[in-house]
Amino acid sequence: QVQLVESGGGLVQAGGSLRLSCAASGPIFSINAMGWYRQAPGKQRELVATITSDGRINYADSVKGRFTISRDNAKNTINLQMNSLKPDDTCVYICNAADVRLSTMPYTFTYWGQGTQVTVSS
Repeated sequence: QVQLVESGGGLVQAGGSLRLSCAASGPIFSINAMGWYRQAPGKQRELVATITSDGRINYADSVKGRFTISRDNAKNTINLQMNSLKPDDTCVYICNAADVRLSTMPYTFTYWGQGTQVTVSS
């Protein structure tokens, strides 16, 4: 079974930085896209940033210029460097792996991590 393990959340003051990491493990042959989403209580999950295996990146407008996503294809890991954090960035951040091809079967799947809390104080 594929697992996504996130790390790096926490509490930071406005203007500060945090770095999130996500590692995918299991019988993985390839992963097309990996990314971060976030969800606040009572709100819909929203995209933060995604990156494909060939390096195409997409950011939400609200984080452009402040967040940077990176990926290590060989290790099936992604990182999200978050700078100039704002109280509005307070959310649970959830790692996603899409179009995951397993080495054990000819199908693709989508996986989600458990989420990591990011809290930005004003």
